[in-house]
Amino acid sequence: MKREDQIRKNKIIEYINSKEYTKMTAKQIAVIFDVHKEEYKEYEKVLKSIEKDGYIYYDDSKRICKVDNDNIFVCRYEAKSKSFGFARVIENEFTKDMSADEKDIYISKENSNYAYNSDLILVKIIERPEGKNKEGKVIKVISRAGEKIAGIFQKNNNFGFVIPINPSIEDIYIPSNKCHGLEDEDRVLAYITKYPSINRKAEGKVIEVIGKKEDKDIDRTTILAGYNVSIDFPIDVVKEAEKVSNNNVLDYLEGRIDFRKNRIYTIDSEDAKDLDDAVIVKIDEKGNYVLSVHIADVSHYVRMNSALDKEAIKRGTSIYTPGLVIPMLPKELSNGICSLNAGEDRLTLAVDIVFDKKGNVIDNKIYKSIINVTKKMSYEKVEKVLNREDKKVLYEYMDYIQDIEIMVELARILKEKREQEGSINFDLPESKIILDENGEVIDVNPYNVGFSNNIIEEFMLITNKVIAETFYHLEAPFIYRVHEEPEIEKLIELNEVLSNMGLNIKGINKIHPKALADIMKEVEKSKDNKKEVIISSLILRSLKLAKYSEQCLGHFGLAFKYYCHFTSPIRRYPDLFIHRVISEYINSNYMPEEKLMLKLYKQAREYAYLSSEREKTATEIEREFDDMYKSKYMKKHLGDEYEGIISGITKFGMYVKLENTVEGLVSLVSLEDDYYIHDEKNMRLIGERTNKVYDIGKRVKVQVVRADDKLHQIDFILIGD
Repeated sequence: MKREDQIRKNKIIEYINSKEYTKMTAKQIAVIFDVHKEEYKEYEKVLKSIEKDGYIYYDDSKRICKVDNDNIFVCRYEAKSKSFGFARVIENEFTKDMSADEKDIYISKENSNYAYNSDLILVKIIERPEGKNKEGKVIKVISRAGEKIAGIFQKNNNFGFVIPINPSIEDIYIPSNKCHGLEDEDRVLAYITKYPSINRKAEGKVIEVIGKKEDKDIDRTTILAGYNVSIDFPIDVVKEAEKVSNNNVLDYLEGRIDFRKNRIYTIDSEDAKDLDDAVIVKIDEKGNYVLSVHIADVSHYVRMNSALDKEAIKRGTSIYTPGLVIPMLPKELSNGICSLNAGEDRLTLAVDIVFDKKGNVIDNKIYKSIINVTKKMSYEKVEKVLNREDKKVLYEYMDYIQDIEIMVELARILKEKREQEGSINFDLPESKIILDENGEVIDVNPYNVGFSNNIIEEFMLITNKVIAETFYHLEAPFIYRVHEEPEIEKLIELNEVLSNMGLNIKGINKIHPKALADIMKEVEKSKDNKKEVIISSLILRSLKLAKYSEQCLGHFGLAFKYYCHFTSPIRRYPDLFIHRVISEYINSNYMPEEKLMLKLYKQAREYAYLSSEREKTATEIEREFDDMYKSKYMKKHLGDEYEGIISGITKFGMYVKLENTVEGLVSLVSLEDDYYIHDEKNMRLIGERTNKVYDIGKRVKVQVVRADDKLHQIDFILIGD
């Protein structure tokens, strides 16, 4: 927006929010602000921008009304299923201090006014039921997102339908004159031309055929197309990456500590190619532990406002799916010049942290460095070293065993200290999906995590904490990783479910994370791994989502007052941003230019929000890929029987999680021995005649009866307790 338009925008907002303003049309306001005829189109764009920013809306008489941010809000719609969604309040100067819960307004299907995902909507608050989210009604769809919708075309005589991959979207009717050339089960992108109403379905047209059902990787391609995510980078970004990757590292030694003759290691999964962090622990002459953490200096290569930077902001994060990584940065950087590959000189941003024997931080130093990684270690092999179980691996790691043992020593101290202070350890195993050389799923198992993973986890946690605290006290423009306290209503609901398992949360009214950590420890003592996973999941669902913020609001789950993401700048934009801030402080001897700092303050707020949104999208994509591969795998096991544990209860049935991490639905309709009543409060099903109870954590035996690898749904029937 041009400077003069921005000035006009600010004046209009100020006028509309003043006491003397009464509802007017756009033309009436134009007269007040002396808008000439030739300026009117630009003026309309200014009004549209003010509406989009959540300050105004138009009533039925086309008069401009002030959004009161009390009972009426401008929001972005986020569909969760076909039956409900959330309206996320648009943040501006009047709403920025609202809590995260106040910004999330529950919208039922009946009150959605046919809003679609990402539509800009006007929401009026209706009553707030006890213990539930604030509830609203969509009184107007301000503007449609016009998203491309990925789905499967189904032909029906002369017309057709697109069945969206996203289960929150209703089927889209495709009229006969727009079905030419389309075949049954084509994977397509559809665009809605007429939105649904009381009497009709949504109508649309197919704007692109993604592929045929028999095409290689068609399911993967369809998912990515639905999220408008591209694996490939724009040509200008690729060219810039190629140019940057040809830089000679040795040209940038000035101002850096040369760490190349020191031993230092990366520890990551065997197949990892984007290596952000390298570590070493030594014991100094006073007997203190000195942890050196060196993180790839990505901000040295990705300059502010460059093509690489703009694309990284747009992507926000790398996306990791089985057999495929969609990186935030091109491979020339992510796998090349920025990756801390063994035996290669690399630029890093480093921190040395000194600990006493109890794990207390007694000193730290942040600096720029150059390193040459001694050895690329893997979690799998380090675990074998710790267990002394593989002679071949022990021989390979013979020269590094002493360094590993010191790292383990410090990691154990840090883990114990963190847990004593109330940090919650969630026992939620990730799925390990194994594909063959053709990309077909051949196995699904829990991903085994050993103490070798904990070494890096503990070192990264404490590093992020130290960096966040240091720059908080400097009042630097920063992006923090925050996790706010849970709602008391959610904790009460959780406690009611846990009480059925003989567990109880202490001090709900003034909750400390240690109260939840103690629950986890109690379950851990029972040695019931399956139940531990379910309770971890229940606790996690009752907590708020972690997000990025320019404000330091603390991290409830970790029980940290200060926390940020500093350690993965290759794959997360907030890390890259704060690297840029830290470099500015180091380069200016901690006296950065005020003008630049003001710019960075503004960017911190904007990028924190964008990165949080991109992270949500990445999580959805990763989950959808997992669900796709799991449904493909279980399709090969129709009729097979498994033992599982009830992981969720809904009004239409219960979810059962198998030991291999696959989750499926046992529908109420399939329970033929009785009529089951849904006890929502206690999250259980109760037989009306038999009083038989199915609740969270109960072990059951199921049979696989359906696995839809297109819509990624798995159905079980119950065959025994």
